[in-house]
Amino acid sequence: MNTVNTLIEKINSAKSLDFGNIFSDSIELFKKTWLQGFLLQLFTLIVMLPLIIVLYVPLIAAVIAQQESGYANESFESFIAGISVLYIVFILAGVLVLGAISVGLNAGFYRIMRKLDNNEVTTASDFFYFIKGKYLSKIFVLMLASFGVAILAALLCYLPIFYVMVPLSLFAIVFAFNPELSVGEIVKVSFKLGNKKWLLIFGLLLLSGLLAEIVGLMLCGIGLLFTAAFPYHPIYLIYKEVIGFDEVASIEEIGTHTE
Repeated sequence: MNTVNTLIEKINSAKSLDFGNIFSDSIELFKKTWLQGFLLQLFTLIVMLPLIIVLYVPLIAAVIAQQESGYANESFESFIAGISVLYIVFILAGVLVLGAISVGLNAGFYRIMRKLDNNEVTTASDFFYFIKGKYLSKIFVLMLASFGVAILAALLCYLPIFYVMVPLSLFAIVFAFNPELSVGEIVKVSFKLGNKKWLLIFGLLLLSGLLAEIVGLMLCGIGLLFTAAFPYHPIYLIYKEVIGFDEVASIEEIGTHTE
């Protein structure tokens, strides 16, 4: 079991990584994981669907009322006036809860990625490994921490967002392979790794994101469901090269599942 000091020591002593090698290895790994990446997008859409309905159904109703009455201002004024504080609180709570479930799915995808990287068998249930009471409370607090960091960065004239977006992108993978750490320790390790490899991670996220979007759009837009998970791959490979995995814990986990 890794401790926060062990992880930080590994980060401090990490070797230099080659941008081109990480990117090419990401493409090779993506060839193994593209189907699971597609399932990740589907599961995420299904999770977010209730929130989308709650958000847009009242707006659609206001648009229909506008078309029927012909008075745009009155319709939208009524719509805005009907939005209560309780409704806004409900939406914010929904964003946090469903966002936490989404982070849990992402963490599950990293575990799946590791299995496929080792040519192991995976199942759809692996996506939901962290969607349980044991982990959901910690993921929820982690979501609150990420929102807090993002809001603080936005308040500082937005420029710090370019810095914090890198460690924020590491929260899920650090949690996925170190779920025993506290939220504060996960944040600490994520910022330590993000600071150590900031330029490399930022460049890979930018390039992989652009490539995923371009290829997805070339495939008539629907291809985005298959390519959107590509940016997770360089994150996984950087974590693998810098920190690595606790093989002892993995063996114990396999033994637990087979009992």
